[in-house]
Amino acid sequence: MIPKTFKQEIRLEDGRIITIETGKLAKQADGSVVVRMGDCMLLATAVSARKNSPVDFLPLTVDYREKFAAAGRFPGGFFKREARPSDHEVLTMRLVDRVLRPLFPKDYHAETQVMIQLMSHDENIMPDALAGLAASTAIQLSDIPFEYPISEVRVARVDGMFVINPSREQLDSSDIDIMIGASEDSVAMVEGEFDEISEEEMLDAIAFGHEAIKDQIKAQIALAEAVGKKEIRSYDEEDKDDTLESQIHKSTYQKYYDIAKKGLSKSERSEQFSEIKEESKASFSEEDLEEKGDLISKYNNSAQKKAVRDLVLEEGIRLDGRKTTDIRPIWCEVDYLPSTHGSAIFTRGETQALATTTLGTSREANMIDSPSHQGEETFYLHYNFPPFCTGEARPLRGTSRREVGHGNLAQRALKKVIPDNCPYTVRIVSEVLESNGSSSMATVCAGTMSLMDAGVQIKKPVSGIAMGLITDGERFAVLSDILGDEDHLGDMDFKVTGTADGITACQMDIKIKGLRFDIMTQALNQARDGRLHILNSLVETISSPNEDVKAHAPKMITRRIPNEYIGALIGPGGKVIQELQKESGCTIVVNEDPVTEEGIIEILGTSPEGIIMVEAKIDSITFKPKVGNTYEVKVIKMLDFGAVVEYTEAPGNEVLLHVSELAWERTENVSDIVNMGDVLDVKYFGKDPRTRKEKVSRKALIPRPEKKD
Repeated sequence: MIPKTFKQEIRLEDGRIITIETGKLAKQADGSVVVRMGDCMLLATAVSARKNSPVDFLPLTVDYREKFAAAGRFPGGFFKREARPSDHEVLTMRLVDRVLRPLFPKDYHAETQVMIQLMSHDENIMPDALAGLAASTAIQLSDIPFEYPISEVRVARVDGMFVINPSREQLDSSDIDIMIGASEDSVAMVEGEFDEISEEEMLDAIAFGHEAIKDQIKAQIALAEAVGKKEIRSYDEEDKDDTLESQIHKSTYQKYYDIAKKGLSKSERSEQFSEIKEESKASFSEEDLEEKGDLISKYNNSAQKKAVRDLVLEEGIRLDGRKTTDIRPIWCEVDYLPSTHGSAIFTRGETQALATTTLGTSREANMIDSPSHQGEETFYLHYNFPPFCTGEARPLRGTSRREVGHGNLAQRALKKVIPDNCPYTVRIVSEVLESNGSSSMATVCAGTMSLMDAGVQIKKPVSGIAMGLITDGERFAVLSDILGDEDHLGDMDFKVTGTADGITACQMDIKIKGLRFDIMTQALNQARDGRLHILNSLVETISSPNEDVKAHAPKMITRRIPNEYIGALIGPGGKVIQELQKESGCTIVVNEDPVTEEGIIEILGTSPEGIIMVEAKIDSITFKPKVGNTYEVKVIKMLDFGAVVEYTEAPGNEVLLHVSELAWERTENVSDIVNMGDVLDVKYFGKDPRTRKEKVSRKALIPRPEKKD
């Protein structure tokens, strides 16, 4: 029996259609939906346990996977099975998670999984732009408690026109690539990269994307109503004690407020806050602590949070004593590590990043092989966040989703200023050594200086800043250069990077409903001022890229040769190129350009003499004499019928100087005219039509003797 299905269509401005359908697949999930655009199909499911887990937070897992079968491909590697998620999949998970997580009830702690799978791929559709729509629709079709539907779209600007969910080809020619997540009423998440656009242009793109999201939300609601909206399940709510909450607030609020006002360091502030909490606990009996210990801790945290937020709203004073627009003290240093190709330290307040730059050949490019995209990156950035940077000791369990996300943001911020003709593959590694507020923005700043220290001729330096927000619905304060506590206690985390001329990347997460556009505008303008202030500190440390790479760093020379000479350069079984690499100490990489049908030769080495040796060998292999020209040659072999000579400007290139071309008079012995090691001039005649061998002549350059009577 064919199951009954329900479907809704979403028509985009350009006529393309997105369909959302349920009732056919994964019916044992709490909610499931298939989202289709063109031939791209995503299956999203939502399942939540019926009982709260013992933890005091929502154990939500958002998982996004792309199946290789969706593109008619096999997984690479030895084991022909999809393994751990790629960075692209992790980044898509984060995009969806950041919009969904704030919309579950605060006291809902049941294990919840939202799983999204790419089941069919269309090369003209980028599936990550549909993942948010799929996830939200699956939840709307379930009985899982959730405030209201959301969706996500990608916005590009091609030839001055905004486009919703562009193709990859359109995106390649766009100066804006921004993902927007929102409800019907407000924007909740923004992440993107730009070609130095203005704040106004960014706001226009967000507003355009939000209008498309509203249509997608209406379709979700219509589909849920057509199916029959399920009654939201009941769940065990958290314990409450209003009397206890009031008691703790009265006894601790002012104390927290006074400590927050002192402008202490992170460690001092944490210690004094802890003392207040311990005093509060000490005022209760052992029976009370055993029965209501969790509530006592929770209400202490609530009182502390309110005190910190009220201090900002009422007096404009922040935890470290700054005003809302103040930037923490900055110090920078470049060329700190003697053996790296480039290095820089950026320290802002209690946040510190040490960045290194490494230069390599195309062989070191980061290969991308996923069902939805194949290619390579010749510029990439890796971000590490070890436990000690926050004074913690915890197990190391591989690269976290957070590290992948923060590294990607910094990479997008900097890749816009890498020159198109940069011959190197460039890798930046950021080691976060201290963290108390936006280590990703510290990574951008350290990365900029590290690139310049390495001699990478970036177009312009880039800086970044993290903005925060505290609001009670009526009053609000936008905070520049937020602390870690302000991120945790605040209502917004808005990271903006850019040059002096415009924005190159951004990432925004909103924790409240209905963020007004005037607040977002103020945040962007305030961010620009802070970003330029930080940029000045970078430029004071290193004003422009070093003119050349360091003495111990490899120099890159790129040569192009006709494809017909590649075989001669490589040699049988790679013998020629391997010996040349050994003798010169250089790394030689050979690639073919299918467009120009040329060989691209990359020569990477620290020794100028070694590079010259390789170039000379290439010149020798590709040397092609011109008919009618005169060339200097050296005798390298004597034969009965001539001498083998080598062009002095192209060692290794040999040609036979026949005995008949040595002199005008008859020559019986070759040694009568030339001997081993002799250097002489010859004229090149090209290939002899009779022998089809190259012909050179000495006698052609000698006056012909007059005939005797």
